[in-house]
Amino acid sequence: MSAVAALAMYDLPELRAATDSWWHAIARALRAEGLADVPPALDRARPVQTIWRDPALLLTQTCGYPLMHEFADVLSAVAVPSYAAEGCAAGRYRSAFVVRDDDPAVGLADLRGRRAAANGPDSQSGCNVLRAAVAPLAGAGRFFGAVVWSGAHRASAAAVRTGAADIAAIDAVTFALLRRYAPAEVDGLRVLDWSAEAPALPYATRRDADAETRARITAALLNAAEHPDAAAARAGLLLTAVAPIDDGAYAAIPAMRRTAERLGYPELA
Repeated sequence: MSAVAALAMYDLPELRAATDSWWHAIARALRAEGLADVPPALDRARPVQTIWRDPALLLTQTCGYPLMHEFADVLSAVAVPSYAAEGCAAGRYRSAFVVRDDDPAVGLADLRGRRAAANGPDSQSGCNVLRAAVAPLAGAGRFFGAVVWSGAHRASAAAVRTGAADIAAIDAVTFALLRRYAPAEVDGLRVLDWSAEAPALPYATRRDADAETRARITAALLNAAEHPDAAAARAGLLLTAVAPIDDGAYAAIPAMRRTAERLGYPELA
């Protein structure tokens, strides 16, 4: 069984070349750490959720919400990236709550009864943070008039820009990448507010990987993040550093969900 890898979280079409270059740097570093079965290319043919459950998974990047919920039995964090994007700090990120430039809202409370767009209910940056932010404002388990499930942050931004929705929570890194590589797609949007922060999207491997393999993967990621041959790829991805991390750092994510539930707001609605 050949190993597989996927880096789909920020793999916009405009960034495929940079993502591939970054993977090649990681792959070289993995081999230098003594890992023989390293895939030559990323798996883009299958849904990432399928890849995350593949017993041949070597390395992926995942969202902290599935890491701590649906995929907690199969994925385990090994490293965390830092990004040069507004709303991000070392190993941390936020979501931008975006509305149209001409929207009169001055705070989240002004969006009561209006339409929200979110990429999916399993997203920390698109759903969990927005649910947590409006939970204290909601009544009887409802705040928005409607929720549009868009399937992707990029589609959520488009929904707000075109008037299909009035607000969306957009991952700070995605928002910065769209500003750089597809500015027309965020033209006409403004940041109403920023979400609470959380650890950035982790690099992860199989939960059943042994300690030595985990240590080698972490070391490879840290080495690739310093290698000059990957500098252009890292700059294109806004990636500035990689540091070790473990699953415990992501406990704030389910805690955020539980707080919203205690406030009577279990679902984005």
